[in-house]
Amino acid sequence: MGADYAGQDLRGRDFRGADLRDASFREANLAGVNLAGADLSGAYLWGANLAGADLRAANLFMANLMRTNLMGARLDGAYLRGADFWGANLSGARFDGAVGRADQG
Repeated sequence: MGADYAGQDLRGRDFRGADLRDASFREANLAGVNLAGADLSGAYLWGANLAGADLRAANLFMANLMRTNLMGARLDGAYLRGADFWGANLSGARFDGAVGRADQG
């Protein structure tokens, strides 16, 4: 099990390029957080607020993003194979060049 940030207010934090494999961010506030290039493979982000977060080129392999708020988030170039976005708010989220989106067939 990775680091436990469940329920924490992490707004404005800089996790750019961080190793956050298997970390728990359940219901954490990550609004506007910089996660560009971070390794979030296997991370548990259920119900987290990621509005406006920078997830460009992040590794989200097998991450649980169920019921997250990704409104306006940047996921350009992110690796999304196996990531679960069930019930997530994706309004205005950007996925340019992302790899492994379920709707890519």
